[in-house]
Amino acid sequence: MQQPNANPNHLPNGFSYQAQALSAQKSLDLFYYLEQNLHWQQPEITVYGKRHVIPRLQCFIADENVNYAYSGSKLIVEPWPDVLDAMRKRLTAQLQIPFNALLVNLYRDGHDCMGWHSDDEPELGKQPTIASISLGAERVFKIKHKHTNEQQSIVLQSGSCLVMNGTSQRDYLHSLPKQQKLKHPRINLTFRSIM
Repeated sequence: MQQPNANPNHLPNGFSYQAQALSAQKSLDLFYYLEQNLHWQQPEITVYGKRHVIPRLQCFIADENVNYAYSGSKLIVEPWPDVLDAMRKRLTAQLQIPFNALLVNLYRDGHDCMGWHSDDEPELGKQPTIASISLGAERVFKIKHKHTNEQQSIVLQSGSCLVMNGTSQRDYLHSLPKQQKLKHPRINLTFRSIM
């Protein structure tokens, strides 16, 4: 298993990382704006037949007539704030993907987390492209091959962009584990195209 500072140039196929997609000041300004202005939800999901409140806050933003659900939880849809719509348009032009939805996660501190999963819901298509922007506290992001269990970790910096595409969701799981000593929050923007 590799150390948390794995070389982002040697990520598995389907993963690419840009450390400074946004400037430090822009990342900070956007973090505080979103923390204060988004309508945060904390939905329940079903895991192994039991209902649990997720260990993070979420906001789901999308075009009209777009719905998204996972683990038995359907999210309330919010309209696009101007600043995120502008970011969506830039990413759409750069990646040539018609992003129509955005799942925003707020990890309040190192106790909030995301377990192993793939973003492989049918409405995302066979080879979805997900653009993930990190704001706020640095967090360790883990990637694990579904068959070999080989793991790799990368520290996601504030202002960075991680793109997952190709067979990344078919072949790999990813997670954001707890970091008990971390006291600072992180916001994660995951732009996606829902069919």
